[in-house]
Amino acid sequence: MSRPMFDEPDPPRRSADSLAELAREDLDKLSIAELDDRIAALTAEVARSRAKREGAAKFRAAADSLFRK
Repeated sequence: MSRPMFDEPDPPRRSADSLAELAREDLDKLSIAELDDRIAALTAEVARSRAKREGAAKFRAAADSLFRK
């Protein structure tokens, strides 16, 4: 059996997998500063996700409005 000259890249991970992995992470090993950094990063990610959702909702509403005419 011959191997290809290059390996196929791994497919992108699904966000559900990433979220599950994040939830399983052992927080006991983190210092207070590391926990603060983690909270700040997660808070920023929540804000980014909310902004993306808001933009998508506005786009959807505009498309719905356009096609209802």
